[in-house]
Amino acid sequence: MTPENLDLIAGWASFVLTLAVFSYLLGDNFLYRLALHILIGVAAAFAVIVAVESVLIPWLDDTLLAESEGRSGAIMTALRVLGAVPFLFGALLLLKFSPRLAVIGNLGLAFVIGVGVAVAVIGALAGTVIPLARDTGQALEDNTGEGLVIVVGVVTTLIYFQYLAMQRGAEVRRARIIRWLSAVGQVFVTLTLGALYAGAIVTSLTIFGDVMDQQFQFFLDKIGG
Repeated sequence: MTPENLDLIAGWASFVLTLAVFSYLLGDNFLYRLALHILIGVAAAFAVIVAVESVLIPWLDDTLLAESEGRSGAIMTALRVLGAVPFLFGALLLLKFSPRLAVIGNLGLAFVIGVGVAVAVIGALAGTVIPLARDTGQALEDNTGEGLVIVVGVVTTLIYFQYLAMQRGAEVRRARIIRWLSAVGQVFVTLTLGALYAGAIVTSLTIFGDVMDQQFQFFLDKIGG
């Protein structure tokens, strides 16, 4: 099959699927659900292919299927053991399907959650907290006015998301100064979410316009041809 035929098939498929998605405007129907299932299936298949080609196969080549290439027996044994660890935890996760063996499967689940939390914490520190502190300090040096706004926004936003309170009699309330700073932080959060939402809407409309332009151009070209 020539590349021209593949492009033609892809163009008609995308046009038909676009119409199927738009059929939801008339109500939930078979065509919309079919397009949705195709989207989910393609996305899942793509994720599996990427995981196999980019993660699983390189991991096997570097550990379980690695060649000695002058390495000692102890190093090769360590590589084999290291390569088998993910598959061991994967087998433990499969035990979650059995009510009797689910307790053993919790070991694999605990490992996955622990690694996920550790990666999330390290990512938050290295990718958010540290750069935020560095950029805030740099903003104070470059422009005092803007720097102060950034500092106030950062501090009050962090205070807004803390929930420490004191008990006074029968009620539990935060200190008055904390409530005031929290209100300022809420303003910054509201403005930020509004800006992000507006940006998402504009981006979505831009992508929508590009897709519709391509679909109509394809359809008009075929009608004209």
